[in-house]
Amino acid sequence: MNLNAFLSTKRRGIYAMLLVISLMMAGGRASAQLRDYLNLPDHDSKKYYLGIGFLYNNSHFQVSAHPKFLQSDSVLYVNPLNSGGFGVSGMFTFHVADHLEFRFAFPEFIFSSNSISYHVKYPPDGEQVLATKQIQSLLLGFPAQIKFLSDRIGNFRVYMMGGINYRYDLASNSSARKAENLVKLSSSDFSVEAGLGFQIYFPVFILSPELKISEGIKNIHSRDPSLQYSNVIDKIKSRQIIFSIIFEG
Repeated sequence: MNLNAFLSTKRRGIYAMLLVISLMMAGGRASAQLRDYLNLPDHDSKKYYLGIGFLYNNSHFQVSAHPKFLQSDSVLYVNPLNSGGFGVSGMFTFHVADHLEFRFAFPEFIFSSNSISYHVKYPPDGEQVLATKQIQSLLLGFPAQIKFLSDRIGNFRVYMMGGINYRYDLASNSSARKAENLVKLSSSDFSVEAGLGFQIYFPVFILSPELKISEGIKNIHSRDPSLQYSNVIDKIKSRQIIFSIIFEG
């Protein structure tokens, strides 16, 4: 190999090396820029994280008539009404895999008011033919959920969730002795839940709007045959649609 050929080969090697170094530097800058663009880039590698949720719920009883209802000549129909409520919940999320998380609440407080409308043929003294009975509840819930997450696209992610929820009603009237105008509910309820949410990554927190349906599977009616508004009902099951705004970090 002559000197010119050697020098030419050496130059090509130097140029190739400079090209590789330039590409590596450009790749490093691009990676740094992408990392700077992503909010909370290390969040998805955490083993667990905490959050707090603010809830609005729309609840509706599922009412099944008792056989006595067909024999009754005083109550002509029973109609559950939609009612609203609000609540707050602390949350603990355990990261299992890139697309799988477990989430628990500790606990969930919901203030709720449910109503049942009656058309009464012979109303008690002082009451109307169309009577509405309100049932106030202070629910202490313990939901356990599984979250299935999509890939993260920039600062946005979608997830689906499902789980179970045990609730205890701190305002239960099942032991009350007041007559005629009561519909008694038991203190405990058990439900299954499913929903959809979005994770929006901000520089210091994650905002997650979430919508879920909670379907009660237990009869919460504490029937009292001696009460006019209770004896015509066999079963009452809960149903809630809950919209949450969750802040996590």
